[in-house]
Amino acid sequence: MDTATTDEQMVERALSGDPEAFGEIVRRWERRIFALAFGMLGREEDARDATQETFLAAFRNLRGFRGEAKVSSWLHRIAVNQCITRQRRAKVRSETALEDEAEKNAAVFISPVDVSPARTVESREQSIAVRRGVSALPPDLRQVVVMKEFEELTFQEISDVLGVPLSTVKSRLYAALRQLQMRLRKFDSEAI
Repeated sequence: MDTATTDEQMVERALSGDPEAFGEIVRRWERRIFALAFGMLGREEDARDATQETFLAAFRNLRGFRGEAKVSSWLHRIAVNQCITRQRRAKVRSETALEDEAEKNAAVFISPVDVSPARTVESREQSIAVRRGVSALPPDLRQVVVMKEFEELTFQEISDVLGVPLSTVKSRLYAALRQLQMRLRKFDSEAI
């Protein structure tokens, strides 16, 4: 497939019957959608399932794609909805299970800049604290943090994906970061 072809052109090709076009969209976006789902759900298995469901839903609703939105915003919106649905179903899961999973998966966010054992342990502990803090946020705050800080979406893109005003996105991010800051201060004071 031609990499200069836009996502929107790929949708048009898929709608015209090109069997490889939707596969190219999946290849272009699967890592980012997985990262978003993982950030929101905190479990690799759930993130894989949500990613798969996102692309299945997108394929089923390909005719419903409106060209005024970008394919990336459309896919992110579907992914967020898939994650919210999974979160509602998983509410019975205990916080302890989420924390254990976050601890196990914290290595995803560790960057091995300094390889000293002490620095590695400290980085891992900080990553675990951040993952726990993000996992403990209410879903509406967590999704904004994941999209802004991990997915690096703009405020406008997040607003489009969630279908909420720009001011709501900003206030949710501010509230989420304040909560995270308080949790991380608690972590720092416990570490001393």
